Amino acid sequence: MARVPLLLLALGLAAAAKSPYQQVLQHSRLRGRQHGPNVCAVQKLIGTNRKYFTNCKQWYQRKICGKSTVISYECCPGYEKVPGEKGCPAALPLSNIYETLGVVGSATTQLYSDRSNLRPEIEGPGSFTIFAPSNEAWASLSAETLDSLVSNVNIELLNALRYHMVDKRVLTDDLKHGTTLNSMYQNLPIQIHHYPNGIVTVNCARLLKADHHATNGVVHVIDKVIATTTNTIQQIIETEDSLETLRAAVAASDLNSLLESEGQYTLLAPTNEAFEKIPRETLNRILGDPEALRDLLNHHILKSAMCAEAIIAGLTMETLEGTTLDVGCSGEELTLNGKPIIANKDILATNGVVHFVNELLIPDSAKTLFELAQESEVSKSTEFFRQAGLSSHLTGSERVTLLAPVNDVFKDGLPVIDSNMRNLLLNHIVKDQLSSKYLYHGQKLQTLGDKELRVFVYRNNLCIENACIAAHDKRGRFGTLFSVDKMLTPPTGSVMDVLKADHRFSTLVAAIQSAGLTENLNRPGTFTVFAPTNEAFRALPQGELNKLMGNAKELANILKFHVADEILVSGAVNALVRLKSMQGDKLEVSMKNNVIHINKEPVAESDIMATNGVIYALNSVLQPQASRPQERGDEPADPALEIFKQASALSKVSQRNPRLAPVYSRLLARMKENSGGV
Repeated sequence: MARVPLLLLALGLAAAAKSPYQQVLQHSRLRGRQHGPNVCAVQKLIGTNRKYFTNCKQWYQRKICGKSTVISYECCPGYEKVPGEKGCPAALPLSNIYETLGVVGSATTQLYSDRSNLRPEIEGPGSFTIFAPSNEAWASLSAETLDSLVSNVNIELLNALRYHMVDKRVLTDDLKHGTTLNSMYQNLPIQIHHYPNGIVTVNCARLLKADHHATNGVVHVIDKVIATTTNTIQQIIETEDSLETLRAAVAASDLNSLLESEGQYTLLAPTNEAFEKIPRETLNRILGDPEALRDLLNHHILKSAMCAEAIIAGLTMETLEGTTLDVGCSGEELTLNGKPIIANKDILATNGVVHFVNELLIPDSAKTLFELAQESEVSKSTEFFRQAGLSSHLTGSERVTLLAPVNDVFKDGLPVIDSNMRNLLLNHIVKDQLSSKYLYHGQKLQTLGDKELRVFVYRNNLCIENACIAAHDKRGRFGTLFSVDKMLTPPTGSVMDVLKADHRFSTLVAAIQSAGLTENLNRPGTFTVFAPTNEAFRALPQGELNKLMGNAKELANILKFHVADEILVSGAVNALVRLKSMQGDKLEVSMKNNVIHINKEPVAESDIMATNGVIYALNSVLQPQASRPQERGDEPADPALEIFKQASALSKVSQRNPRLAPVYSRLLARMKENSGGV
């Protein structure tokens, strides 16, 4: 018996699995139902005759390709109005295909069917599907094309119409994405694409009105007159004069076989003009590098066929190179990465579709580090490295990773370049081409300046020494770009070395030596030191300072409270971070108004890097919990006081409830006992 519900569930799921077109049509029905039965809401582009059944997202945005729409209400496909009744209550009369053409807005197709002697076939018995161009589609043909068809109605026009037909009934649910149907003209294929947004295209012509049933088949109205296609994408490249440079590039990269093979690709074909816009040096470098050239061309090939009519809003599409492109539209124009650079669209091939583009799309993988940096938020760093004479490391074939500070770091101008600054910049170039997602905590990186940098992985950030990665990697041909939030400061010695070298910490150094902690802070480790400055010690009362310095044990306890046994750089502090000090108590590190605070005390300077830790300069001396004056909440509880509190709380209640009076009396007696009978 348990099998019956499972079967019903399976049938229900199958029924619910509607095609994208049917889902969009259902949404339009829901939006139109207030106007009566079988009424569909459609969005119409203002100033045009273009109408769309749309999904929920488009409905609320009220835009198609960035242009405003108005809502109109009309009969859903297959229904018609009845005078005096609300909505569209009547199904269209069921007749043959020829008669149906006149009812669904394709009277011109009906007329040409008559002239070409196709009428007897589509009036007679059988089972056909016709993709019928709308009246507007025929009117949009050039005069020359239309003349060539109607001047030879028995051959050219008849063949053109039969190419729009299939010798079986095919509904929208049968129009699967990426499939082909054999037409009734020499069995030449018709390409079908059924997109997730509900748009269906036939040889890149959009289905306007679908699933009009007839006694001998079904009629779908489309927005173009479709033409036969027999060329592959490669053959289109070979025959187009404007693609001469692309043709040579494809041959050099051995992509001919791919573009001749079966499949459904979209080629964004750069024209000769597109190649000419690229600096000659850059173009020669790419054309002379087989790997960069292949990446460049694969970046222009989408993994699926995308007809222009299917794009009504922005979407992200994957290329054969593995990257993505933002494909969108603005009015009548298609856009790539927000730019209207498509010059000619929807050139259909047997294995996909070609759009001509007048700008070259160079992927990161074909760029030098210099090119990557120039086009990003680290362009000022590019100029800095150029001025320092380090451009060769950013333009050559050396495998490196550039740690480039973002432009905000240099909002007050670029620092003066001297030998020390040049060496510092060399330490921003790491040997080997890295990927941030493969870095691990504690990893050591070697720089061109012969320094060793440490990697710190935190819950909310990834840092190399004091500099944290501020954006996603950009991986170029030979180098990778890491955008970082500040200039890097490589460590120059141990914690003790750094403290001794900074006159601000002379009192602290003496205290550390007095407390016997020098060896600890010299050894290899991972310390975070909140270092009180001389000013911090001077702020202590003289008596308290003398007492502290005269008690080695207490001094060591206080100093250990300023040290944690893990490295925490400022970029890892988002809200609140708790560290365990070497003394045992917790330290609370927080960020407020872009200033690091430790136990609510602001630090004077962050991220002073050492080989065994990081130092924060602090203008106050932190006090462990045990060393602070006890607050009332920390005092031992007085039993008499606690009893009095309970008694007081109960006294009012006992006055209202005689049964509580004995409890109140006992509490008073206990209070007297604890107070010695006073």
